[in-house]
Amino acid sequence: MKNRKSLGQHWLKDRDILLDISDMAATDGCGVVVEIGPGLGTLTSALFKNFEKVVAIELDNRLAENLPKSFPGKKLEVHNQDILSLELESLNLPEEYVVAGNIPYYITSPIIQKFLHANHRPQKIVLLIQKEVAERLAAEPGDYSILGLSAQIYAKVSLGPVVGRDFFTPPPKVDSQIVVLEPLDQPLATESTIALIKLGFIAPRKKLLTNLAVGTHLPKEKLAEIFTKNELSLDARPADLSITDWVRLEKNIH
Repeated sequence: MKNRKSLGQHWLKDRDILLDISDMAATDGCGVVVEIGPGLGTLTSALFKNFEKVVAIELDNRLAENLPKSFPGKKLEVHNQDILSLELESLNLPEEYVVAGNIPYYITSPIIQKFLHANHRPQKIVLLIQKEVAERLAAEPGDYSILGLSAQIYAKVSLGPVVGRDFFTPPPKVDSQIVVLEPLDQPLATESTIALIKLGFIAPRKKLLTNLAVGTHLPKEKLAEIFTKNELSLDARPADLSITDWVRLEKNIH
């Protein structure tokens, strides 16, 4: 079936990689997986190795209609909907479930935020995404971005194997990588801290002190005192601070 470029469709057919995704998604006591963008069903097939039921969310009506024909007798539930507008409560998911998928690069961040902020969060989220984005999600101080910080405040993030572009049909312009997010019982920071982080990243390449002076309207001298008190360099960039640094900074500023 011909792919639709507008939906970012790139078919992955390597069985070993598909099984890697399924194995990384497997969770003790969890028999249901929500698959985002099942496409031709190649990952769906691998997921049935570790899960009793697959709840597939597919935007392409052609693929959604065709998918059940490939899995007679299997517990496959297909929803022909946009994952970003879908009300998760409408799926009637069990208490424990997992999310998996080979997803279009342009909706990576909204999908992750949707599930990390859901009232009924998954046990685990395992996605095959653009390698550069996966690295940003799992970044450490010095390489942080708003995306990485906002993900790591709500989940433990780890990286799986890199998947070269040549494994896809048609090949995308970038390589991919598996990323695993395990939601935390409690977030590591408040919404106030996240708001401060966004102010700090107004101009990512500039000094954090300068950005916060603009965003908070506090005098640079006052902010410099707070930085010194918290043992932060006055030359620090937004990417340099850990989540703990941001939490302390927010408490001192407010």
